[in-house]
Amino acid sequence: MANLASTFAGIKSPNPFWLASAPPTDKAYNVVRAFKDGWGGVVWKTLGTDPPVVNVSGPRYGAIHSNDRRLIGLNNIELITDRPLEVNLREIKQVKRDWPDRAVVVSLMVPCEEHYWKDILAKVEETEADGVELNFGCPHGMSERGMGSSVGQVPEYIEMVARWCKQHSRMPVIVKLTPNITDIRYPARAAQAGGADAVSLINTISSIIGVDIDSFAPIPTIDGKGSHGGYCGPAVKPIALNMVAEIARDPQTRNLPISGIGGITTWRDAVEFLALGAGNVQVCTAAMTYGFRIVQEMITGLSDYMDKHGFTSVDEIVGRAVGNVTDWQYLNLNYVAKAKIDQDSCIKCGRCHIACEDTSHQAITSMVDGVRHFEVIDAECVGCNLCVSVCPVESCITMEQMIEGVDPRTGYAITDQYANWTTHPNNPMSKAFVPAEPAE
Repeated sequence: MANLASTFAGIKSPNPFWLASAPPTDKAYNVVRAFKDGWGGVVWKTLGTDPPVVNVSGPRYGAIHSNDRRLIGLNNIELITDRPLEVNLREIKQVKRDWPDRAVVVSLMVPCEEHYWKDILAKVEETEADGVELNFGCPHGMSERGMGSSVGQVPEYIEMVARWCKQHSRMPVIVKLTPNITDIRYPARAAQAGGADAVSLINTISSIIGVDIDSFAPIPTIDGKGSHGGYCGPAVKPIALNMVAEIARDPQTRNLPISGIGGITTWRDAVEFLALGAGNVQVCTAAMTYGFRIVQEMITGLSDYMDKHGFTSVDEIVGRAVGNVTDWQYLNLNYVAKAKIDQDSCIKCGRCHIACEDTSHQAITSMVDGVRHFEVIDAECVGCNLCVSVCPVESCITMEQMIEGVDPRTGYAITDQYANWTTHPNNPMSKAFVPAEPAE
């Protein structure tokens, strides 16, 4: 049987599934319910200092749904915890004592002055929590006060605060990074330079999720006004995966532990994050959508997957895909694949044809001998796989590698048609590129 036990930045938990710092971890009641359902750990919702935070009491969320009403993106304008610091600290201490085998990490956000961090770290240490997570990612509300993502966007500040926290605490320090930045590698390097034990990412993406076209106010609307908020949910997963991979394959941070966050809804999502270098994962939107018991499906699914592939520990998955992530210039341009349509599965909807005909390469028929029929024209297909993406029938259209023969589009042998492309005179990225003569 697969062993799902996890050790992340020295913090042990029975599985790699943690709840992220957010409304689901705002109080002991929620956290205890989560632990009863099987979550391996939590990051307690971000604590701050006096004066206390005041949240809006009107709508705090905006959502984007698919056509079948599945939640694919969530925007929130909620701030850090508005509960008294002493109450949170007391509950954290009790929860950790009652659940010693679970990871309890405390998220923190205070002004960028050393004495604030020193003071709150001492109070958190008294709770016997397993570690702290520095919230340098929140893009709304707190960032206007010089905290959250306004710190996370300045590598020098990240390094400075991380160093303070390592100096004034015995606990592991995790730095939570903002995605609202050009290159995620720089803040990750700064966290490492400051002595951080790990990073977690991504935090939410600064966004306006929509506008009420009757009142002309952003959604969610508070008394006729709206504000930018933090975007999360399944829609942000591709962005999160890319940023995790960038840190994992950066020579300067490749050994820095990463806690993966962003749109994780199933065990498959978790495996993808682990394969791209995350040591564990944090979940929020999925729990808010489906409840805490969703972790049971994640645990069972991950365990079955590991048994099927012969993995005995989660660590054997971590980073297995990193070596396959490369820059575009190193992709194999001799590889050729073309679309194939399974006629038995095809429902004759024509979406593949119209997408290809209007926007791509006119490589799919619509009629053959007067009969509605969709088939790929190999001579025109460039293997873009748009047809696969728009087809409503799973596996009806597949991409098949062409191993040998001659490409009818070019007359080149399949294996030779892109040989020496990096120095080919028709490659605009090549020094040998010769621009075409302008038409008369």
